Amino acid sequence: MRVEIWSDIACPWCYIGKARFEKGLAAFAHRDDVEVVHRSFELDPGRAKGDTAPVLEMLAKKYGRTLDEARAMEAHVASNAHSEGLGYRTEGRDHGNTFDIHRLLHLAKARGRQSELLDLAYRANFAEERSVFDAETLVALGVEAGLDETEVRAVLADEAAYADDVRQDEREAAELGANGVPFFVLDRRYGVSGGQPAEVFTQALEQAWQGRALQSLGAAPDAEACGPDGCEVPGA
Repeated sequence: MRVEIWSDIACPWCYIGKARFEKGLAAFAHRDDVEVVHRSFELDPGRAKGDTAPVLEMLAKKYGRTLDEARAMEAHVASNAHSEGLGYRTEGRDHGNTFDIHRLLHLAKARGRQSELLDLAYRANFAEERSVFDAETLVALGVEAGLDETEVRAVLADEAAYADDVRQDEREAAELGANGVPFFVLDRRYGVSGGQPAEVFTQALEQAWQGRALQSLGAAPDAEACGPDGCEVPGA
């Protein structure tokens, strides 16, 4: 069975949702027969390359909030991340265009190192003081993931490299009706949206394996996701 996961490095609920999905998968009896493929989804595709802004300032501006209110929003996300054993810095992070990261993830996929690079990129973006919007940081992450440095630099230098793969992923997301991430598709038959609890993912895997129709597993109140309008915390 194949599970495809549309996500963006800039999306905190994708970071958290990946951890929850992996816990759900670990509890699935047929986990060794599941192929996991990560696909590209840009939350802010219109942002120019190199145009970065501090996350707190971006949140305050986007939602018309004060910086203190933006900090409260980030604290809510951090609490969810910490509950999954993930590091999360509420200040000092930046936000920018993720197209180059997605292109490198497609290189990593071709070299069998996609999951390794994705984990490193998430950790760098959310838990460490390393900007994933800096080319040298991306090179370092690629090498840490087991990629060849020369090949990584060549991909970053050629804006056309793997660009079609990223765009194809995004077209498929639109065709499947995904307007937010994380978005999980099981065997191109069943979909689960948002950072659902681990047990929901286990249930979804079991039902998909048995070929039964899933009940509604969409964006429940505890299944936050990021979409075109951002990652605002409901009620924050």
